[in-house]
Amino acid sequence: MAVTLERRVDYPMIDNANIAYYPRIYDLAHRFFEEAWELMCGVSYPEIIQEHRIGFPVVNVATDFLHPLRYGDTVTAEISIAKVGNKSCTWQYDFYNQDKTHLWSSTQVTVCVDMDNLHSIKIPEWLSSGLTKHTL
Repeated sequence: MAVTLERRVDYPMIDNANIAYYPRIYDLAHRFFEEAWELMCGVSYPEIIQEHRIGFPVVNVATDFLHPLRYGDTVTAEISIAKVGNKSCTWQYDFYNQDKTHLWSSTQVTVCVDMDNLHSIKIPEWLSSGLTKHTL
């Protein structure tokens, strides 16, 4: 089951072609990623990092840019989990605008790491159970 989040495309995200500059789209995806943890697992990403000392850096990305994101668009992100592994998790992102035009699709693999040494670790059950509830 996907979680749905929304955000407007703001002026600082736009390039000279009057569309969202592609690195800003990845930044937007990461902002949605951070917000999704509370909806999926009932815990904020800052708490996961700062208190539990666990992180989920991206190790692989596959993306399709389907339609431009324009200044003033409202982006609706549908975020689901394609796979929960022992130490990694595959996220599926789909962005739509206010007209329901599919703008962007990305599959991103994150690996669970100990924030103190950045070594991969097993995803704790209290997180994997929440993530599993949002698989495709």
